[in-house]
Amino acid sequence: MGNSPSSEKRTVERRVVITGIGLVSPLGIGTKKNWDALLKGKSGVSRISRFDVSDYTSKIAGQVPDFNPLDFLDKKEARKMDLFIQFAYAAAEIAVKDSGIDPASLRGGRTGVYVGSGIGGIGIIEDTHKKLLEKGPGRVTPFFLVSTIINEASGQISIKYGAMGPNSATATACSTSTHSIGDSFRIIARGDADVMISGGAEAPVTPLGVAGFCAMRALSVRNDEPEKASRPFDAERDGFIVSEGAGIIVVEELGVALKRGANIYAEVVGYGMSADAYHVTAPSLDGEGAVLCMSKAIADGGIDPEEIDYINAHGTSTPYNDKIETLAIKKVFGDHAYKVGVNSTKSMTGHLLGAAGALEAGFSALCLKDQIMPPTINYENPDPECDLDYIPNKARPAEVRYALTNSFGFGGTNGSLVLKRYEG
Repeated sequence: MGNSPSSEKRTVERRVVITGIGLVSPLGIGTKKNWDALLKGKSGVSRISRFDVSDYTSKIAGQVPDFNPLDFLDKKEARKMDLFIQFAYAAAEIAVKDSGIDPASLRGGRTGVYVGSGIGGIGIIEDTHKKLLEKGPGRVTPFFLVSTIINEASGQISIKYGAMGPNSATATACSTSTHSIGDSFRIIARGDADVMISGGAEAPVTPLGVAGFCAMRALSVRNDEPEKASRPFDAERDGFIVSEGAGIIVVEELGVALKRGANIYAEVVGYGMSADAYHVTAPSLDGEGAVLCMSKAIADGGIDPEEIDYINAHGTSTPYNDKIETLAIKKVFGDHAYKVGVNSTKSMTGHLLGAAGALEAGFSALCLKDQIMPPTINYENPDPECDLDYIPNKARPAEVRYALTNSFGFGGTNGSLVLKRYEG
């Protein structure tokens, strides 16, 4: 690491492993807290408490409990950041500590940061617009833009660690952080960095954010039973749960990780991207975009579909998404589709939009490390069009060598990762 360039030839594809996981979600703050809650089948969905939802059709969301930015930032710096940046900053600190890397070694050009968001700083945008209308332009803070634009999450993290390598941010809706991790995998594999701090963050539980999704009729209206509202693949699913938080994954070149004796969760071996080229919000009815994406990731990993043991599905709990993702899995896997464990951790976390992919990549890596598949909770009424093994309601110990995790975003942008159990 440090400032010295890599001595390895760039023509050699280098192996990439996950060594740190930082999770901030409706299930809690910290990776262990999230994983323990997930395996217990705990829901993080509740009635929105941040603002009055009396006139909203959907009154529920996944809110991060007990988050205090001052646990990670001083008050002056925290005031310059929208909540999504604060989440990213916190998750990055958790991930770096989890990786065991000496923070001082991250300084210089061999460490990069790639953290995106689907929506960015909508909360501060709302508040500042209100202030502009009520008090005039002179009351707009000079930190308004840098506290809201999407790349500032990556910028703040790079400043914290002195990471001068590749620094970028993607905004590909619900596929954002899967693309962030996949692109970081490519950056390390080709030799442009040794370590990447990658993932996504989102803070959409705001009056305007929730109103926008309500207007699309995308959200569940099971307001009287928040914990049962997110029910992917269940016949009575009626929409997704909008959630907030961040997932940050430390990916590292294998040799660098081994040299420092790192704890390795999993190896990243495949990455696929595609577009539905169909509709601004709805998935293509034939599932071909998802088929292409998964197929590319599996081929990139150099394996056959039959070698995948576990799929962390996009599984949003919307009528179309779950049905079409199921169809796409059948097209990719054939008969093996009925043998692979498929679950949606969104049944517990809700949908973190641009942060969802990194959260779920972290869960998939933990599945490989601990050899246990998390459940899909609230699966009570089978849907004839969703007829795979969704690991209903209870975690399942299983031998898992390869895991696939999917993210499919608005605009038809798709991302899939293949992770492998690290075998030394």
